[in-house]
Amino acid sequence: MNSVHKAGFVNIVGNPNVGKSTLMNQLVGERISIATFKAQTTRHRIMGIVNTPEMQIVFSDTPGVLKPNYKLQESMLAFSESALQDADILLYVTDVVENPEKNMDFLAKVQQMDIPVILLINKIDELASTASSTSQTRLTTIVERWHALLPKAEILPISAKNKFGTDILLKRIQELLPESPAYFDKDQLTDKPARFFVSEIIREKILLYYDKEIPYSVEVVVERFKETEKNIHINVVIYVERDSQKGIIIGHQGVALKKVSTEARKALEKFFDKPIFLETFVKVDKDWRSSERELNLFGYNPE
Repeated sequence: MNSVHKAGFVNIVGNPNVGKSTLMNQLVGERISIATFKAQTTRHRIMGIVNTPEMQIVFSDTPGVLKPNYKLQESMLAFSESALQDADILLYVTDVVENPEKNMDFLAKVQQMDIPVILLINKIDELASTASSTSQTRLTTIVERWHALLPKAEILPISAKNKFGTDILLKRIQELLPESPAYFDKDQLTDKPARFFVSEIIREKILLYYDKEIPYSVEVVVERFKETEKNIHINVVIYVERDSQKGIIIGHQGVALKKVSTEARKALEKFFDKPIFLETFVKVDKDWRSSERELNLFGYNPE
C-alpha cells in the first residue's frame, strides 16, 4: 500500500522586525535567512525546504511589509505580495507590541484569502517579565484584537527565539499540507545559489557593525566564486550610494572593512565547511536603490 505524500508552499509574511527570519530558520533547522535586531533585514523572498519521505514543506521568508519610499522598497513589497499568490498555507507573524492595525492595506488582502492562515503572536517571552496574571491578560487582549481582524485565522502564541510553540506549529502545518508530489529534489535545502548566501552573510555583518543608513544603502555582489575540493575563492564588491559611505565602510586605514571581511570569512567557512579566501572591494553606485536598471541587475524584480 502506497502512503500519501504531502507537499506545499508555506509562506511567512508580516511587518518588519517581528521575527519572520528567526522563525524561518527554526522551522527549516538551518540558517537560511539573515536574522538581526534591525528592521528591513530581508530584501528577497527566500525559500527553505524541509524534506521527509512522506512530505516536503517549502517555506518562504519575505521582506517586512512597509509603505515604500524608494524603488528598492517597492521591490521588497512586491516580494511580500507575491507570497500571497502561491501559498498553500500562510503564516502571518506579529508580536506582542505591534499595533494590529498597522499596514491595513496588506492585512485586507490576507483577510480575503481562502487558504489556511495561521496568525503567530511571536516574542511572548517578552510578556514573561510581568506577573503571570498580568501577562495572561495582555496576551488574551492581543489575541482578541487579532481575532477581530482575522476571524478565520488560527492563532498561536510562540517565541521563535526560544523555540516555544514551534513544534506545535510544525505539527499543524503537516496536518494542513495538501496531498502532492514533491516540488523540489528531496536533497535540496533552498532555491537560492551559493553566491546568494555569500552576499547575504556579508550584508549581515554590515548590518551588525554599521549604524544608521549605511546598511540600507549597501548592496553586495559576488563577482567570483571558484570552488575546489579544498577551498573556495570569493571576490565581492560592496556597493554604496555615496563617496562618504564608501569611506565609512572602509574605515580609517581599512580597519572597518577588514573587521567585516574577517567576520564574514569565519561565517562563510562555517556555512560551506571549507577554507575561504575572501577579497572585498567597495565601489560607489549612485542612488542604486532608486534605479530600476540597477535593481534589475541586482536581482530585485520578482518574477
